[in-house]
Amino acid sequence: MASTKEYGAEADDQTASTFSLTEEDHTLGNALRYVLNKDPRVSFVGYSIPHPSEERVNLRLQTTGLPARDVLKDGLQDMMALNDHVRVTFEKAVDDYKTLQGMREMSVGASGSGGATVVSIQPPEIWLILVVKDHWHCVQ
Repeated sequence: MASTKEYGAEADDQTASTFSLTEEDHTLGNALRYVLNKDPRVSFVGYSIPHPSEERVNLRLQTTGLPARDVLKDGLQDMMALNDHVRVTFEKAVDDYKTLQGMREMSVGASGSGGATVVSIQPPEIWLILVVKDHWHCVQ
């Protein structure tokens, strides 16, 4: 199970801390760095992985006034909301694709001619595939 430890936060200045996230790698580190960097309360954020064989991310966070721990928590909640949005978008894209596939196979009879018209809709050409912790997500 992943855990988080906080280093470097002093009682009088909680605006700068280093967090050690175990059992994590660049997948979470870079995504979290990106989300936190968009937050106007963050003056610096960066991460490193001490050694390629270690499953640990050291995240350094400095804020403009709020405790770094609170800003990190908000960033993680923003990432969860983003993940939920991607999941919903993915599920909608799959449903839309299945609907299009069903329309492609549908035949419409032409009265009197005995022929059939096949409705053909081109499938999506470009898909974005995200792989996060052994779960894949595909978005058009």
